[in-house]
Amino acid sequence: MENGRLTEGSITDKLIKLALPIMATSFVQVAYNMTDMIWLGRVGTKAVAASGTAGFFTWFASALFMIPKIGAEVSIAQAYGREDMESAKKFASNTLKLSIVIALIYGLILILFRHEIIGFFNLRDAEVVGMAIDYLVIVSLGFIFYFINPVFSGIFNGSGNSTTPFKINSVGLITNMILDPLMIMGIGPFPEMGIRGAAIATVIAQAIVTTIFIIISRKRSKIFKDLNFFTIPFDKECIRLIFKLGFPASVQQGIFAGIGMILARIIAQWGPVPVAAQKVGNQIESISWMTAGGFSTAISAFVGQNYGAGKWERIKEGYKKGLQIVGTLGVFVTILFVFGANPLFKIFIPDDPEALKIGAKYLRILAISEILMTFEIASRGAFNGLGKTIPPSVVGVVFNALRIPMALILSSTSLGLDGVWWSITISSMLKGLVLTSWYIIVLNKLTCRKTNSDIVVE
Repeated sequence: MENGRLTEGSITDKLIKLALPIMATSFVQVAYNMTDMIWLGRVGTKAVAASGTAGFFTWFASALFMIPKIGAEVSIAQAYGREDMESAKKFASNTLKLSIVIALIYGLILILFRHEIIGFFNLRDAEVVGMAIDYLVIVSLGFIFYFINPVFSGIFNGSGNSTTPFKINSVGLITNMILDPLMIMGIGPFPEMGIRGAAIATVIAQAIVTTIFIIISRKRSKIFKDLNFFTIPFDKECIRLIFKLGFPASVQQGIFAGIGMILARIIAQWGPVPVAAQKVGNQIESISWMTAGGFSTAISAFVGQNYGAGKWERIKEGYKKGLQIVGTLGVFVTILFVFGANPLFKIFIPDDPEALKIGAKYLRILAISEILMTFEIASRGAFNGLGKTIPPSVVGVVFNALRIPMALILSSTSLGLDGVWWSITISSMLKGLVLTSWYIIVLNKLTCRKTNSDIVVE
């Protein structure tokens, strides 16, 4: 869809054609983590708990690369809507270079303060702590690839080409799926490396993805045609707009990760098994929120291009159809989690009855919020497409922050550990209700304002 425009033709067809590869790419990202969990689950619950603990800092990394990623998606989509290719090229160059700078700084901080960072969780198990530090250091060394790949995807998505990122990221997934068992379990010429093997396999796979992105973008993308990456300097105005677009979402994601860390510390008082169960349960749940997130990106690109073209009625209809699609996904996941919690969890940790019991309960409680959670994610993408990234951030920060007092209060009752799960579910439902309502109000106001302006001009 490099040459296809989202401002013309069937809305449903355009959305689905753009969304499916993005959703599939999201599944690829989910599968990366799931592959690690499946094989680490064979090593033991402690390995899962260790990777889950260190994984909070890759989660926080995703908050940082949101700045250039969303900046790329929105600015390039709007530039395409205006048919301004020079601006698109300038934003592509600046977002990629910014992602590299952030990755290097963040990775260095994690390596230097690795003991203090892992010590925050108060895990009380020296073996788990040691494995978590090993995993964190190895992954940090490869952050440049972890950061730059989503930005490349954002550039292609903003231009209406979501198929290429899917194909390239799929190569990385296949590489990771092959290397994980070999390096974790020590098969063939590889020594048994356990959790270190999982981290190394992930870094190698991400590096391969980056290499392919560079090769393909130079050969097939209009944005990168005749673009000399090294001669274009940082542009102050570009960087300002990139931060304006991406920083609110980054703050939201960063606070979300920070809240997750605090919840993990609360959960740790019940021991390493609930920590591992929550990590696996979160990976299973990511089936829904990563898929909805992929569709959110499609909505963002769709809204961005039509906003650039001034097609308001098309934006309204596209958002409506987007909600219908993600809502269907939410219904499916709700049914899956309620009736398939046990078999789903057994895939990851088959030999720990306690972890299975805790994890199944976790999924069934979260199932209640899945439909509204998909609405919230879709509405976030729609706001981003308008260039209004603050409302999703405000809603996300406020209601995610409520999880901490709710978790402390509810877990101190007869609910115990389940009170933490209920705090997550309740806040997710509130986010969906508030953000969806907010977007509908904003869109109606903007549409009326545009209509009245046209009437006055006439």
